[in-house]
Amino acid sequence: MSDDLAATLAEFCHRHGLPGEVTALRRLSGGASRETWSFDVSDRPLIMQRARRGALPIASAMAGEAGLLRAAAGRGLPVATVVAATDDADELGAPAIVVERLEGETIPRRLQRDDEYAAARESLVTQGAAALAGIHALDPTDAPHLRADDQLTQIRGLADVLGDPHPAFELGFRWLAAERPDPVEARVVHGDFRLGNLLVDGDGLRAVLDWELSHLGDPLEDLGWFALRAWTFGGPAEVAGLASVDELVEAYEEVAGTTVDRDSLHWWRVLGTLRWGVICMLQVASHRSGATRSVELAAIGRRVCETEYDLLRLLP
Repeated sequence: MSDDLAATLAEFCHRHGLPGEVTALRRLSGGASRETWSFDVSDRPLIMQRARRGALPIASAMAGEAGLLRAAAGRGLPVATVVAATDDADELGAPAIVVERLEGETIPRRLQRDDEYAAARESLVTQGAAALAGIHALDPTDAPHLRADDQLTQIRGLADVLGDPHPAFELGFRWLAAERPDPVEARVVHGDFRLGNLLVDGDGLRAVLDWELSHLGDPLEDLGWFALRAWTFGGPAEVAGLASVDELVEAYEEVAGTTVDRDSLHWWRVLGTLRWGVICMLQVASHRSGATRSVELAAIGRRVCETEYDLLRLLP
């Protein structure tokens, strides 16, 4: 299979101006919606992400994502350079995107504890806040594939389809519906900005990864998601285990030139926590149904109860 993929990748890269033999092809660990492959072409290090079978449509909009990444690069944001992308499953077996491979680390516990990232830890949340301010300043017309779906309605519908009874989540849905903040102008939202999707080297943030959940919405959604307890990975602080929410907000306000409404931010932290809980339900359901047989997805099912606990801690 890898030999066939190497030949197909070589043809694909050649069509997009990068001729040469594909070498060092190996599959890396991937997320629930995509598989990730590392390879070289003419000594240029590259990464391919390819949609998994049964992935949601938003995770397969590779050409649109490539356009968004190019727009982000044009504004000087930390992203990998796009080589090519396709939504045609016939080219690489599934919709796919190829980008440059950068050196750095993404594993949260190493970033939080290893001595080589001590300096990076001092500035990572501040750098993340600056990156978010830049993402939210992108022109939405640079990403016409992005949608502006109501997040609460979307998550409510997904929970109803899954059908598992979780009273704590029902309390969360009721509180969110009653306390919804006023709507704001929709901006580009990364959708999954967290430790684990940030590539970090010894100096700090190298690149923001995994843009497949990007959409149009309230910028505070990203800030709230970054500040979820699930993404502290055992660290002592509220944001990535490294900084407080106040530090994140102050850094963001300084770069974005705006004032963050703390009540609205808390609403988005509650919604983000509930969203993660429903995603955990969805991922274990994918394993149980046989759509994607995965020990990783099965293990994520245990995190539903952790999320219920986190949600109850946030609710009044």
